[in-house]
Amino acid sequence: MTAVTDERARVAELLGRAPMGEFEVVVRRSNGDPAVLRNAPILPDGTPMPTLYWLCDPAVRSAIGTIESDGGVRDAEAQLGPEAIAAAHADYAAERDKAMPADHSGPSPYGGVGGTREGLKCLHAHYAHWLAGGDDPVGEWTNERLIERGLLPVDAPKRVQR
Repeated sequence: MTAVTDERARVAELLGRAPMGEFEVVVRRSNGDPAVLRNAPILPDGTPMPTLYWLCDPAVRSAIGTIESDGGVRDAEAQLGPEAIAAAHADYAAERDKAMPADHSGPSPYGGVGGTREGLKCLHAHYAHWLAGGDDPVGEWTNERLIERGLLPVDAPKRVQR
């Protein structure tokens, strides 16, 4: 899972900081820009990286921030219910855990989407998981809100199929 130097530089521009570990771009905008990263579960210094999928598209991050600031996390929890959210966390954790190096003996990532153990912490990581083809009802719910509110950019990234 090694990103080329030019790709790392572009991701750093989009994030506003250097990426902390290894990643691969799994979703792109129509212009080729990275939109979703799939992170290695362990950083180079051995620190666990619980966020397997990371949304690096600034326009979409901002749009989701608008939904969150209007109570989106609370609304998603109420509309989807704890069972659907727990299933999304379990799916995410299982995928992340499969990516763990076989010889790793230090601390491991824990929790589900973004390291959350239950409930919702943010919509961004769920949306990134959903865009990358994950079975994530929170990501799908977020996409529906983005469309309803006209917040998606014209060239927004499209969901990939696994």
